[in-house]
Amino acid sequence: MSEAVQAQIDTIEAEMARTQKNKATNFHLGQLKAKLAKLRSELLNGPGGKSAGSKDAGRGFDVTKSGDTRIGLVGFPSVGKSTLLTTLTGTRSEAAAYEFTTLTCIPGTMNYKGARIQVLDLPGIIEGAADGKGRGRQVISTARTCNLILIVLDAGKPLTHKKIIEQELFSFGIRINQTPPNIKLTKKDNGGIDYQEMVPQTKGMNADVCRVVLKEFKVSCAQIIMRDDVTVDEFIDVIEGNRSYVPVLYVFNKIDSLTIEELDILDQMPNYVPISSRDEWGLEDLMEEIWDRCNMMRIYTKPKGQIPDYDEPVILHSQGNPTVEEFCNRIHKGLMASFSHAWVWGKSAKHQPQRCGKEHRLEDEDVVQLCKKAG
Repeated sequence: MSEAVQAQIDTIEAEMARTQKNKATNFHLGQLKAKLAKLRSELLNGPGGKSAGSKDAGRGFDVTKSGDTRIGLVGFPSVGKSTLLTTLTGTRSEAAAYEFTTLTCIPGTMNYKGARIQVLDLPGIIEGAADGKGRGRQVISTARTCNLILIVLDAGKPLTHKKIIEQELFSFGIRINQTPPNIKLTKKDNGGIDYQEMVPQTKGMNADVCRVVLKEFKVSCAQIIMRDDVTVDEFIDVIEGNRSYVPVLYVFNKIDSLTIEELDILDQMPNYVPISSRDEWGLEDLMEEIWDRCNMMRIYTKPKGQIPDYDEPVILHSQGNPTVEEFCNRIHKGLMASFSHAWVWGKSAKHQPQRCGKEHRLEDEDVVQLCKKAG
């Protein structure tokens, strides 16, 4: 069965490769991309798409999530992931000169700026991991649960390794360093396809392409509102609805073997951090990048009549500045029922302290004292 599906995928990919990309072929390419996405989903999860057969096919390692955030180390065998885990967390992970030293997921915890960050040392993946080679599906399934993925690369190996790992993650539904497209898709029982564009579409999407893609996924009635200029692939991601959007950092290990000229070339690449886990070079820069990419903020609590607790900050994740309400819910979901107001000290306060409601936006290292309703 899988051989037949793979043969169909190869045929469609060959046809896409020989098809010129222009306005006249947008419709045909959209149809091919929809068929390709459906076949890949069938190959990963069994007949029937994303729900059928997915219980065991994409099951990750059984590791309990702990700490304030979780990051995963993904890479080819023998690039230094185990040494990096030991250096960051102190957790012993066997490292040796041969490949596939790590055969299961090994968790460790590092403390940085008061936050407890869980680090997962995942087994090395190989080309074809998304199809199940070398426990690849288990590795990538676990990577989907992380707040941040560190793709660990050997600085002395070809950069083609980076492309291979990106393709394996993409094939398994992980979209790296992307944000979900702003598309509203509402399936209906009748009324046909209602297609609306809020912004001009310059990347190949139009009403005809939308209809042929939806037809391939057996959707005959729906309302689609395009609030972003998107590609056909991004539109298919929205229809599938099972994509993970995860930030990624490229960690180039073993830089002690490179020249200054080679480091200058690497420095032109975005989202990268050069380190040497053996010599402990660049680890402070790496931890600072992890902190920034996970959008972490420290908020200190202050009991009434006591000094603030600077040892155990409450760690919040937020793209913008979190509100007092988000802070309360992070401590306990039931706090808002008895919340009256909060006293805030720090950069977000106009004066020290400032009496604030639940909508007040906090900044890093603010001090908050919560007050309950009387009675």
